[in-house]
Amino acid sequence: MPVYLAVNGKVFDVTSGRSFYGPGGPYENFAGRDASRGLACGSFDEDMLTKDLEGPLDDLKGLGEEEMEAMRGWEERFDAKYLVGIRRRGRRKDHDRESDSMSDLDSGSLAGVLRLWFERQVLITWQLLTIDGWRCSLPTTCWRTGSSLVEKQTAASKRHQAPLKIFRPTEDERLKVEGGTTSPAIVPSERDLIPFLPPMVDEKPNKYEPQDFLPIPTYEEATSTRPSSSQSHRGPEEISHDAERQGLLSRNDPTQRDGYQPPLLESARSSLDFLPSSGGSSRRSSAEALQREIQQMDVEEPGDPNSRAARLSKRITSLTHSLSSINLPFRQWLPSGQYIRARIPSFLHGFRFNPNWIIVGRIFAIFLVAFIIWIFFISDLFAVGSRRMNNRFNPNEVRAFIQARVDADNIRQNLQYATQYDHMAGTQGNYYLATWVETAYIEAGLERVGLERFDVYLNYPKKGGRKVAIIEPPELAWEATIEEELAYPPEFEAQQTMVFHGHSKTGNVTGPLIYANYGSRQDFQDLRDQGVDLTGSIALVRYYGSQPDRSLKIKAAEQAGAVGCIIYSDPAEDGFLKGEPYPKGRYMPEDGVQRGAVGMSSWVVGDVLSPGFASLPGERRRESKDNNPGLAKIPSIPLAWRDAQKLLQALKGHGKKIEDPKAKGGVPNVEWWTGDSGSPTVHLMNDQIEKEREPIYNVLGAIIGLEQPEKSIVVGNHRDAWCFGGADPGSGTAILLEVVRIFGDLKKAGWRPLRTIEFASWDGEEYNMIGSTEHVEARIEDVRRDAFAYLNVDTAVTGTEFKAEGPIFETALKRVLDRVTDPNSNRTIREIWEENQTTMNGLGSGSDYVAFLDLAGTSSIDMWFEGQPFPYHSCYDNFEWMDKFGDPGFHYHKAMAQIWALLILDMADRPLLPFDFNVYAREVTKYVDNLEKYINSKSRKIDLTTLKEAAQQFVFNAKIFQDWDVAWGNMIDASGGYESHAMEIKRMSHNTRMADFETNLLDIGGGLPGREQFKHIIFAPDLWNNYGVAYFPGVRDAVDEEDWELAQKQLEKAARLLDHAAKKLNH
Repeated sequence: MPVYLAVNGKVFDVTSGRSFYGPGGPYENFAGRDASRGLACGSFDEDMLTKDLEGPLDDLKGLGEEEMEAMRGWEERFDAKYLVGIRRRGRRKDHDRESDSMSDLDSGSLAGVLRLWFERQVLITWQLLTIDGWRCSLPTTCWRTGSSLVEKQTAASKRHQAPLKIFRPTEDERLKVEGGTTSPAIVPSERDLIPFLPPMVDEKPNKYEPQDFLPIPTYEEATSTRPSSSQSHRGPEEISHDAERQGLLSRNDPTQRDGYQPPLLESARSSLDFLPSSGGSSRRSSAEALQREIQQMDVEEPGDPNSRAARLSKRITSLTHSLSSINLPFRQWLPSGQYIRARIPSFLHGFRFNPNWIIVGRIFAIFLVAFIIWIFFISDLFAVGSRRMNNRFNPNEVRAFIQARVDADNIRQNLQYATQYDHMAGTQGNYYLATWVETAYIEAGLERVGLERFDVYLNYPKKGGRKVAIIEPPELAWEATIEEELAYPPEFEAQQTMVFHGHSKTGNVTGPLIYANYGSRQDFQDLRDQGVDLTGSIALVRYYGSQPDRSLKIKAAEQAGAVGCIIYSDPAEDGFLKGEPYPKGRYMPEDGVQRGAVGMSSWVVGDVLSPGFASLPGERRRESKDNNPGLAKIPSIPLAWRDAQKLLQALKGHGKKIEDPKAKGGVPNVEWWTGDSGSPTVHLMNDQIEKEREPIYNVLGAIIGLEQPEKSIVVGNHRDAWCFGGADPGSGTAILLEVVRIFGDLKKAGWRPLRTIEFASWDGEEYNMIGSTEHVEARIEDVRRDAFAYLNVDTAVTGTEFKAEGPIFETALKRVLDRVTDPNSNRTIREIWEENQTTMNGLGSGSDYVAFLDLAGTSSIDMWFEGQPFPYHSCYDNFEWMDKFGDPGFHYHKAMAQIWALLILDMADRPLLPFDFNVYAREVTKYVDNLEKYINSKSRKIDLTTLKEAAQQFVFNAKIFQDWDVAWGNMIDASGGYESHAMEIKRMSHNTRMADFETNLLDIGGGLPGREQFKHIIFAPDLWNNYGVAYFPGVRDAVDEEDWELAQKQLEKAARLLDHAAKKLNH
């Protein structure tokens, strides 16, 4: 039942921290920071008169008629059981401090007040107290000192016998009472305050009905609506209150907002009004109903290895009920005091030994009970079960519950809201979206919810700052449109981002135009072989093909001598030659432009100005952006084929005529020529806004584990997009929120995993995987030690073919795929997977797993449903595209949510981590064989003996290690479903060694030569294909540079680390 607090006509919801100005008034988030624990904030003046809380509202003293009328309205509207009235005496000018406002006093004060009220305190006399410039009240006052709640108890509260606990203060925890006196502080834990708050039952009405139009808030409204219950997350700083947020994220700088205006009030909805919640869309309204639903889903799968855990769970439950029903007759066995006194030897009386025999008997009873319990534990009668702490929930029932709970309509609504406005990293739209995601986490009941801030280098386009034009000869003079047409009619007021490249170089250059196909190093070499001089030229290249990474197209153009680079979207790759373009079909229209980052993420990942350390607010260390290995050296700009057509037509008759059909694009009405130094002169200008310290925000939340709460399974998807982000990343974000809702429902029913599940909505991924990388670098040792796995979903759905990368997850993933049905074929996704002979490759780059795997050594997986090309990184990648062409009905979104959630459950709640080292060892052996072939293709020989031996050692140790899993399962079966305490310790050690294997493959203190940020000796982004993976990258990089001595050294290092990691599995 909610608790409401009325102050001068303003009503506060104590249980959620929301404030209202009266019935029907505008929503406003209260400035308090502790509402998730049932507390709220407020400041109170000298007088406060209250009546019994359950008494009639009319009897509350100190309230005016207007205030009483407001409180009656709120009672009728929200069915409030507890309403508290507070009257402020005097006006602000009567006080010498500005601390009288409702937002100045921290939440603990109200907790203490409520404590007295719930003890039916009738009248409280207040005396003022000043603490560090804040005005508080006694007799019972709480406030925050650091992270502790501090409570002061006075004689007044003692007279009323308020049951307050006394705690020993530390020396520095003291109060300065007005008048100069001091008294010791008493420090309870936060849990000590909770029992004194009113009972809170989730009876909120379903207020999240979808609306036709969502007004985008102003920036001030966005920053003022952050849920008060969000807390500072561990590690990096976050904003403490609204005023500070507005200062830190202000967009008043005219240069900063020249290219990006704040969202408008009329063009988006309130996040709370839209968010599908468990309260509204859920088919159950209480934890008890959820438990009943889970218990009804008792599905045993034949041959499922986890059925052992299910039987174990049931047996423990049965044992618990049996033991609790036994009435052990200890008391009748204990001798009475009279019996002992009658039999005591008479000579003892000579010593005047006259003990209290009742006390002696009780001490004897305590020792007897302790001895019996000790015997029980030594004999393993109370052996610790593998699911002992979670034994109310059968694992198969939980799996069935998760699958049945996924709602495609919820996912669709999530995506519809997330794509209402553009949300590039560092912009107001993305910050507002972060607060919406944060609210969803809180609504789901996640713990440790908060925003995590980093200040990083970002760039933005300027209006009029970008130009592509033919300036010579005059008869061919022409200027490109550059911008896309509006994806939505102007009346929708959906702001659309301008066309540019993230992390591109500012520049203003001219030169002859030269066409270089896909812009690979080989393409530029082919031009040189034909006698085409690229020095001082503007290179025109197309997306995809033999060089899929846009940043490396620019790098290759720079190395070839070009001074600028234009990249266009060719219809042969993603346009009308593939099929009907948008809005009639799924493909890129003629004005569609693929934005994207051009930072060298193969060299530097994360914030390019802080490689290897986190860009925390206030961090003074910064690298220069000049000659930075992570940034391009020449300016670039993306174009639609509509504009590129004019440039290609202007090349006719210049250079060499292209005959190879593979070198020709699909732009119509073009005769394909290479161009040369005599080609028409092109002017390329890229004048932009560059911010070296732009705030970005990750959104974090968790469900704390029971058995190993310090160990975590991290689940992530990035939130920022180049425009509306229907597929990339909106499909993943929409699914993440549905997965969070489902696990929140489980938690509300009393379920918890064995290991902590951490949910992350990353910011800045599109620029250079910035948010996830800074998160890892800020806590690198913690992640290496405690993160057991990272499960990533980026662009979740663009088609129907399931793909995944991360070979160590293969067995666990197949088990999950066997449970999920393909929406089109009515077969399991595993059947289709195996029919297509799909394999799981290693992870390269391109998404947020990079920092976890390559920097921290956390085993990682990436998953998605793939389809034909779509308007990638264009404003046509929006909700309408997904709803009509990407996944009508959102059936594959539902399947992806089931796969993701079931894999999370397996990783977080199986007694044994479901990694398969036999598969991993098999794949590593293949990587070694492929490396040998690659080296031989260079016509050079390197001795691979030590690496081959290390790979075989891994195969040998992996089999021994994996056999222990079978032995543990047999032990559980043989013991009737129980696990001894000693076996439990061995199992947890086994899990830890399993998770440590990947960390042991890191070259800590070293790294890949030339790109030392990357530490993993088996996986890294390919140096010349950022999206691809390089196996044994240190060796391959040296081979590519033909540095054979370095290649041999890197091979020996890889062999040594692999052999060490393999042996550590069993030792």
